[in-house]
Order: sequence, then structure tokens, then C-alpha cells
Amino acid sequence: MPTSTARVWTALGLVYVVWGSTYLGIRIVVETMPPFLSAGARFLTAGALLAGIVAWRHGPAALKATRAQVRSAVLVGLLLILGGNGLVVLAETSIPSGLAALLVAAVPVWLVLLRAGTGDRPSPRTLTGVLLGLAGLTVLCSPGIGGEIAIGGVLLVLAGSVLWSLGSFSASKLTLPADPFTGSAYQMLAGGAGGVVVGLCRGEQHGLDPGSYSTASWLALGYLVLFGSLVGFTAYVWLLRAAPLSLVATYAYVNPVVAVALGWLILDEALTWPIVLGGAIVVAAVSVIVSTERRG
Repeated sequence: MPTSTARVWTALGLVYVVWGSTYLGIRIVVETMPPFLSAGARFLTAGALLAGIVAWRHGPAALKATRAQVRSAVLVGLLLILGGNGLVVLAETSIPSGLAALLVAAVPVWLVLLRAGTGDRPSPRTLTGVLLGLAGLTVLCSPGIGGEIAIGGVLLVLAGSVLWSLGSFSASKLTLPADPFTGSAYQMLAGGAGGVVVGLCRGEQHGLDPGSYSTASWLALGYLVLFGSLVGFTAYVWLLRAAPLSLVATYAYVNPVVAVALGWLILDEALTWPIVLGGAIVVAAVSVIVSTERRG
């Protein structure tokens, strides 16, 4: 039990810090690289590396899975990576990384609503947290409604967070490969391939010139492959299998704090009152939801 607990908290720590920094990395990548093609390349590379590591450590047989398990992994990968992450990447071409992170922080709100839609009855305290979270999202969206930032980017992040929540919820219900790292590899490969297809359909390949990409974008992409995907995403997928979903969801109120701080320090992103107030409300709401769910 102590070893298991230590592993859970180590994985949580990685998700807390590494994923908080990925919003900054994404913002730097899309400054000079196409969003879906870069995101697709990121996850295809990370998925291939992870599959190679699994095969090297445990033999090629460790990558075997039934058709049903592969289909489930592909579905979860498309929801989490193509839908959830892909829309956030696209949104960060027009909105600050810190704001994107704060909007994504509402994932536990959507998870509660998804559970309620499948017959679960949240407690009054949890519902209070949901309403508080929706109020915080309203404040965060106000700059977009007022025309100060691109409302399209805000809506993309909200849609992405809903798809991410659906993918996380589905992962706890579907039959996935027995080895979580094998499942993670399949999910990243599926999501990465989906990103490339969407990028090609959007015409991102036209005028493609890798020589014009900045050194900062290349370094950020490498960081996202190794840490954001290979380390962070794998830790998250493992946590979905090894820890209560309510505990895993605590990353949602740590990531935005890290992301906002990094965006402010490195990219000089403004800390406007809607971001500070709305972010504080969302983080408080998530704290209420997660603390209530853990007690339950």
C-alpha cells in the first residue's frame, strides 16, 4: 500500500507540474507551426516511442490487445487527444495560454454533469461547486463576449474541455488494454493520426516550410513530446486506472496556476481582472467538487 500510494502521488506530481507547463509550450509551438499537424506529429512521435519502450522492456507480446480493447483505446484517444487537446492547441493561436488553462480547469464540472446524465445523483455540495464553476466560466468568457479576445478561441477551449471530460469518463467505463502503457501508446497514435488528418483537411500542409519554424517552437515541440506526452499523458492514463477519478481530477486546479504563472513570467501575458477573478472562482469550485467527492 505505501508503494502504491507513493506511485500515485508521484504520477500526480508529474501531471500537476508538467501539464501546467504544456500550455506555455503549446503557445510557443503555434507561434510558427501549424496547430493540428504539429499536435499530430507530437503524439505520433510520443506514441511510437512509448510503444517501442513497452516492446523493449516487456517484449512485443506486451503490445497485443483484442479488437475491442483497441477500438476502446482509439475512441478514448480521439476524444482526449484529437478533441480535447487538439481544440486547445487551435484555440491557443488566438487566446493566451493562461486563459486556456483556466477554461480547461472546469473539467471536473463537466465530469459531474456526465455522471449525473448516467444516473448518478451528486450531493448538494457538489452541485453547489458545479454552479460556482459555471459562474467562474461566465466571468472568464466575458472578455470574449466583450470583444477583447477572440470568442472563437474561448468556445474552442470549452468544447475541448467537454470532449476531454467525455474521454476521461469513457476511459473508466470501457475495456482497455490490460497494460496501461500499451493503452496509452494506442491512444496517442490514434489521436496523433487524427490530428494529422484534420490538419491536412484544413490545408495546413500548403506552404509548409519547416525551415521557417523558430528554434523556440522546435524546442517547445520536443518538450511536449518527451514531457507533455510521453511522461505527462502516460502518467494521466495510468492514474485513471490506479486512482479514484475524483483524486485524478485535482490536477485541474493546480495546472492553471502553473500555466498562468508561466504565461505571465515568460510570455508577458496580461493578468486582467476577468482572468484573476474568474480563475479564482473556477479553482474554488473545483476544490469544492473534488473535496466533496473524496469524502464521499
